[in-house]
Amino acid sequence: MRYLKSLVGMLTIATAMACSNKPEEAGIINTDNLMIRIAEIEIDSAYLSEYLAILKEESAASVALEPGVISIYPMFQKENPTQIRLLEIYADKAAYEAHLETPHFKKYKTETMHMVKSLALIDMAAIDPESMPRLFSKLPN
Repeated sequence: MRYLKSLVGMLTIATAMACSNKPEEAGIINTDNLMIRIAEIEIDSAYLSEYLAILKEESAASVALEPGVISIYPMFQKENPTQIRLLEIYADKAAYEAHLETPHFKKYKTETMHMVKSLALIDMAAIDPESMPRLFSKLPN
């Protein structure tokens, strides 16, 4: 069944590409313009469970509601759960800037500002951006 879904997905992409010379018009992200970032966040342990609930809500809303948000994937260090990391991938800088203006992001920032002990935003570059469309398709449903 998973192989059938993959085949259908590939056929959908191929059909969309055949209908347009520009990948972004076909609903396909141009990997040349991706904005990729790792956010390193340290949370005050007194607020950890509250922070995680707010972060989970914000990241889910961002991916569901914003076409330019490819990934906001929150994680924590197993040995130190107050150390949060986010893998953020945006279609481009404009998608990131639009994300900063959304109600769900603004709510996240205002509700968690006092919980954050430190924040570092590290811009990254993909080594193999062509492989990115396959990454999440391998997860079982």
